[in-house]
Amino acid sequence: MAHIEVNQKKVTPEIAERLSSVCPFGALVVGEKGLSIESGCRLCGLCLKADKDGVLTLVKDEPTVEVVKSSSRGIAVLAECMGNQVHPITLELLGKALEMAAPTGQPVFVVVIGWKVSSAVESLRCYGADKIYVYDDRSLEHFEPLRYASCVEDFVRKVRPSVVMAGATSMGRSVAPRIAARFRTGITADCTGLALREDGDLVQTRPAFGGNIMAQIVTPRTRPQLCTVRYRVFDAAQKREGPTSQVEVMEEPDGLEKAGACILEVLAKPKEPDISEAEVIVAVGRGVKDEAGLHLVRKLADILGAQLACTRPMVENGWFDPRRQIGLSGRTVKPKLIITIGVSGAVQFAAGMDKSEFIISINNDPEASIFNISHLGLVGDLYEVLPAFIEKVGREEPVR
Repeated sequence: MAHIEVNQKKVTPEIAERLSSVCPFGALVVGEKGLSIESGCRLCGLCLKADKDGVLTLVKDEPTVEVVKSSSRGIAVLAECMGNQVHPITLELLGKALEMAAPTGQPVFVVVIGWKVSSAVESLRCYGADKIYVYDDRSLEHFEPLRYASCVEDFVRKVRPSVVMAGATSMGRSVAPRIAARFRTGITADCTGLALREDGDLVQTRPAFGGNIMAQIVTPRTRPQLCTVRYRVFDAAQKREGPTSQVEVMEEPDGLEKAGACILEVLAKPKEPDISEAEVIVAVGRGVKDEAGLHLVRKLADILGAQLACTRPMVENGWFDPRRQIGLSGRTVKPKLIITIGVSGAVQFAAGMDKSEFIISINNDPEASIFNISHLGLVGDLYEVLPAFIEKVGREEPVR
């Protein structure tokens, strides 16, 4: 793994202080033994540029053997099924896969894993994939990470897809890293954008460095290329008039029943409101400072028939349940209407809601970032704007 080494013989107190002050992550630490590099180092290179005395040396990885890109072809989507119901994230991934495959001529595959999934497979045949690979076995009735990973590994070895896409769900976040480890390849989590180059390299876009930049990540030397994508990021594939996908039932890998844990009982969780499914949302930020403000927000949400959501600081303050948080560390939403109140519009929050059909924002700062993605912005004190807004909306029919 690439890393930076320190030549302690060249380190002086002045050099150590100067270099440590350059690091934005606090990874260069001055101690009794001189200058040390701690685990917070992100290899951004700022210290190397500031080093004029030959104190620091970048030690690179050993050369990696280049993969023959033509030996892997196709975009595979890991389907997620609940019984015979297909999770909507599967159709969103399939829609993006078809979009990327069209100009490049790549085939699109779907991998279905479970028990008695024939109805789900038949439903998926109408969404445009070239082929659906099915692992249907009693030992796969309930999700168990090692068993599902064994099936995906078997599929990758036999079919050799160039790209494997999974949802950023409990299943996808458990299986995809295991596949990346088994094939010693890269994986990018929570992608907000995907594009396929002519040479087959997948350009994976996601926020990085605390959401301060949008990084474009490629895996040019290994295959398959793996990524996970959150629900509500891409548009779902459109259903066709009739089934077009071929189906191939795969033989289960050896020792599948003995892999992983033995599941003795499954208890269903009580169903709770999910803001990811909401068509109308009222989102609250730190600009709402007291119970009076929350009262106004709740009143507006009631009139609109909307679900309440919030930014991360509101969860940290204990005002909202974490399941109502929008953003990179919360939920991704794509409602028909979202009204943000007192939300500044940090990148982390915006990445979780910028695909909404119509965004109305209320903020007293005309320079707030949220206005950059809003369709309609209201600048003013929310304690003055909201009562007038509520009065106006209250005269209209509620949104349901």
